[in-house]
Amino acid sequence: MDRLGPPVVTIIHVQTESAVSFVHFTRGVHAKGFRARLPVFIGEEFLPTRTAEPEVQETTRARQHARRRAHPHPRMPSTAGYMAVAGGLSLALFWGIWLLLRTDGDEAPWIPAGVAAGFVILVAAAAREIVMRRAWARYTREMELVMGAGEVPRTVLKPKPAASNWSGMQAQVAALRSLQQRLVELDAASTPPEAHLEAYRLCEQYLAGTDEVLRTPGGAAEMRVALRSGQERVRALQRKHLLAWARGETTRLTHEAQRRVRLSDRIETAQRALEVLDEATRVCPGEQELRDSSVAVRNFIASVKVGQWVEMAERAAFRGKYARAIARYRDALFYLSRADMGEDARDEAATRIQREIEMVRARMRTGDDSASDARPAELKFTARDAHARTPKRRDTEPRDAGADGGEEVAG
Repeated sequence: MDRLGPPVVTIIHVQTESAVSFVHFTRGVHAKGFRARLPVFIGEEFLPTRTAEPEVQETTRARQHARRRAHPHPRMPSTAGYMAVAGGLSLALFWGIWLLLRTDGDEAPWIPAGVAAGFVILVAAAAREIVMRRAWARYTREMELVMGAGEVPRTVLKPKPAASNWSGMQAQVAALRSLQQRLVELDAASTPPEAHLEAYRLCEQYLAGTDEVLRTPGGAAEMRVALRSGQERVRALQRKHLLAWARGETTRLTHEAQRRVRLSDRIETAQRALEVLDEATRVCPGEQELRDSSVAVRNFIASVKVGQWVEMAERAAFRGKYARAIARYRDALFYLSRADMGEDARDEAATRIQREIEMVRARMRTGDDSASDARPAELKFTARDAHARTPKRRDTEPRDAGADGGEEVAG
């Protein structure tokens, strides 16, 4: 062991790209053999080392871009665009029929052309709701596909959930812009209640998608703050359109109930309006406008039920059957006490019915007094009638006839 000498350290520097150094420890004769093999190692070329993570990330980006190209951003449907296309088709049909009939020498070609164009407009307006509902359903599905296009399998790398969440956040931002543009179109006063209900459902879908994206870990903090701020704005718009739908639908059903003829149809239509208000109240339980509208509809239903008995009492009083009229008014008071309505309206209706009962009783007393006063006059009139219509006795007839004859002879 002593003949081998001190240990020798040999450092071989290879190419700088590889950044690898070989350190060999040997002693004595072993160092000589190692030096003999140095030219072989120095002449070799080493490739630079790379990890597998960047390659997988590049592959992931390529797949993500391919999915985005496969699912382009969908176009939001527009009711105005639909009606514009329908108007253009009807106008083209009008001019086509007009030119054909004009060429044939028809004296009034605009009449059949106008009828055909009007028929096209009517069909388009009738099918507008169905077509737009299908278009919005297709748009929602395409938006869901776009939102899910950036999702990456979670089993490859750890940074993938963050990239997936970032793409989901970007999709939610784009969906928010589209939703705001759609809701701006529905701010007109002539918007039907069905459109407000559709806007409410779109807001609900957006909020559900945003909640799912925010539950996923990853993403920039600024983007999360922006999404939460967008959620607050969408919730306010959702509440606004829900109230607009409840207000418009309740007004429409109440007016329809007032136009009904049968009592059961009135009550059934008003009950539908009450169901609309109850559904809106479950979503916004603390809204005072919904509670006031619900009380008003309940008062209307109670007035319809009680009004039937009041109408029967008025008919009986008009015919002079005052006892029956009072009985019907009391029936109205009974059903009024059991009706589901506001206390103020109940007290007011009860006061009016009591006033009508007092008026009927007064008319009953007045009618009895006037009948007793008018009875002697009737008897006197009947006696005079009987005296005037009594035939004359037979012994007076010749006397009267002789008198008449004497007068004639004298004359």
